[in-house]
Amino acid sequence: MQHDNTQDIGINKRTEGDINFTPEREKWLNEAVSNEAKELLEKDARYFLHQSLSTPCLDVLKTCHGPYIENVVGKKYLDFHGNNVHQLGFSHPKLVARLTEQLQSLTFSTRRYTNEVAINFAEKLASLMPADLNRTLLTPNGSSAVGIALKLARAVTGNFKVVSFWDSFHGASLDAISVGGEAVFREHMGPLIPGVERIPPPITYRGIFEGNENKCLEHLEYVFSKEGDIGAFLAETVRNTDVQIPSKSFWKEARRLCDTYGVLLILDEIPIAMGRTGKMFAFEHFGIEPDILCLGKGLGGGIIPQAAIVTRDEYNRFGSISLGHYTHEKSPLGSIAALTTLEIIEEENILGKVKEDEAYMCSAMSQLQKKYPCIGDIRGLGLLWGVELVKDRKTKEKAVLEAEKVMYDCLKNGLSFKVSAGNVLQLAPALTITRKELKSAMHILDNALSTIQNQTN
Repeated sequence: MQHDNTQDIGINKRTEGDINFTPEREKWLNEAVSNEAKELLEKDARYFLHQSLSTPCLDVLKTCHGPYIENVVGKKYLDFHGNNVHQLGFSHPKLVARLTEQLQSLTFSTRRYTNEVAINFAEKLASLMPADLNRTLLTPNGSSAVGIALKLARAVTGNFKVVSFWDSFHGASLDAISVGGEAVFREHMGPLIPGVERIPPPITYRGIFEGNENKCLEHLEYVFSKEGDIGAFLAETVRNTDVQIPSKSFWKEARRLCDTYGVLLILDEIPIAMGRTGKMFAFEHFGIEPDILCLGKGLGGGIIPQAAIVTRDEYNRFGSISLGHYTHEKSPLGSIAALTTLEIIEEENILGKVKEDEAYMCSAMSQLQKKYPCIGDIRGLGLLWGVELVKDRKTKEKAVLEAEKVMYDCLKNGLSFKVSAGNVLQLAPALTITRKELKSAMHILDNALSTIQNQTN
């Protein structure tokens, strides 16, 4: 493997558990990858432009089905990452059939023309929304959805400034990283778009407002009142990367503050909607409504890239402004994928299943926390869980190297997930996963934690 030392990153700055070149990653690539995969990985490294967080790749996949991904020599991994597109699992048979059928008819919709399947999808999406959230624009990816939302907020309010949270992720395009809060994505990228005011997020376990959401709300109102010209408050309803879940009272008050100061509330649910939290949309947990909702990732059923924004009828007054104008803005394939995804979630009662799985995961995670002192915190909703590893529960020092070792031990035994914020195991399986498969994954994690604990004792 080609080794670029300039891509290495210090422990204190680690935001992911498998940053390109670390001893654990090198060991994995040298010892756990088949010769067939190594040859393909060399070609991948030769022809793709290298970038942080993804080069070199971990393995070479041949197929994917249900909750599993499978490599070129037949090893299966339970995929608890899935790039957040696998709410239905992979290759859902009904979705594959509907896409195959669509390929036999309309495969592309030229701009200034529409098609029935796109209309049906937009109508279905509106039927799931509260109040007057009936208007949508489609785009192939989440970053573009965030861009549309920002442009619409400027048009509606006449104000260009945006408030967002530090450590938030809203996409990787230049406008998305401008409003996002993960510093690693902004390195070497300035200057970015002006007018972004970031505040510390309402973190319950660590951070500047540790356990005190009211202080976060005070800060939010202070910025609203002092800054002026703020058009939007952009936030993840539930932060996906390291699983941070604000309270219902927090979101109720944040919604009230937006109304008081004439600020549009943009909720980014690109990775967490479509049942991930046990509701079709995460904002339903908190008794609020966004002014603009951003959707994506799992909307395409894990097969077709599809994203969208949904907004209020009253904002449908900018027909002379190009808010989206994307080549695939009414994609028949993306629309049938999204429409079928919504239908499958309803037909298979996936929301009910996820609530049952949540109860199981809560119990399983609590047992692990009692068993292993290195688990400082567990938090979750539906089938989105974070396990925060620490060196000491009192000091809460991050166990970064230990988290990476746990991840690679799990990979060796067929469980794939990502590590966020350096020390948080993020567990997000397919929503269609069986209880037997969930238990198998928890067994693998249990063994990995036991191995690491024995090594450090």
